[in-house]
Amino acid sequence: MTQSKVKIRFFQIGITLLLICFLGCGNNQKKKKELTETKVESPTEPFFKISLAQWSLNNAVNNNGADPFDFAKDAKALGFEGVEYVSQLYQDKIDSLGLQVVLEKLKSESKKHNVENVLIMIDDEGSLASTNDEERKIAVENHYKWVDGAQYLGCHSIRVNAHGVGSYDNVAEAAVKGLSKLSEYAKNKNINILVENHGGYTSNGEWLANVMKKVGKSNCGTLPDFGNFCQTKDYGSINDENCKEAYDLYKGVNELMPYAKAVSAKSYDFDTNGNQPKIDYLKMLQIVKDAGYTGYIGVEYEGNNLSEKEGIIATKNLLISAAKQLN
Repeated sequence: MTQSKVKIRFFQIGITLLLICFLGCGNNQKKKKELTETKVESPTEPFFKISLAQWSLNNAVNNNGADPFDFAKDAKALGFEGVEYVSQLYQDKIDSLGLQVVLEKLKSESKKHNVENVLIMIDDEGSLASTNDEERKIAVENHYKWVDGAQYLGCHSIRVNAHGVGSYDNVAEAAVKGLSKLSEYAKNKNINILVENHGGYTSNGEWLANVMKKVGKSNCGTLPDFGNFCQTKDYGSINDENCKEAYDLYKGVNELMPYAKAVSAKSYDFDTNGNQPKIDYLKMLQIVKDAGYTGYIGVEYEGNNLSEKEGIIATKNLLISAAKQLN
């Protein structure tokens, strides 16, 4: 073989080896990439957003002198997207400063800390289900300023109570009248009127669902609370040791979810596994998910074995953990 032919032969062998190496290395790189991609898990987002109900911090405000105007700041620091105000925690501020000044401060703080104003929980403004026509009229009109306030803050709703004294049917009839009147006013403000199961007849899921049917207005709905189903105690807490008659929690939430525009994740003392012994969160969230709800779920901690902020975080973690296990 001539010298030129030898050179050509070595050149061909070199090219072949380079191609083998290139193809082999390319496949190895592809395999490494595929392996890497299979190891990267995208985080599972819950089907809902999480807000903080200010009642979770009621002891700090009522007993320890915390400033309720710090609510937006505290909620943001705890990792929440939205806030749910409680009117009674601002009563001293309203008395001294006036409602409009309070609302302006709340709006400023929510913008400063980049949290969404979700709703205001209204208490102590009269009985919207009073069987006395004049009392009910006064109660309805007392809520008008809160409808206006919710609109100013950019909330979607106010939470109200539909309490009244009388028979099952008579109070239901009065509730329909009171809620219908208030909802008519709120419709022009683009605000929802939400009734929470919060003691008395309202802690009976069937009763409240039937009231909603009879009101029949698109801006009147419910705020199902996971725990407020005691019918013999004020405000319905099943955590009250003196609760003698409690409605089935899961049946109640299931009955109220078709009308729900907000949901309250009530929590009490936690066990060593981070669960709620009195409320099966997995079962409860499955009901909420099956109803097609994707809005805010508000954390509302009322326990004693953790501090308020520890209980808030534990409740939030339980919500996220349970959501990951759902079908």
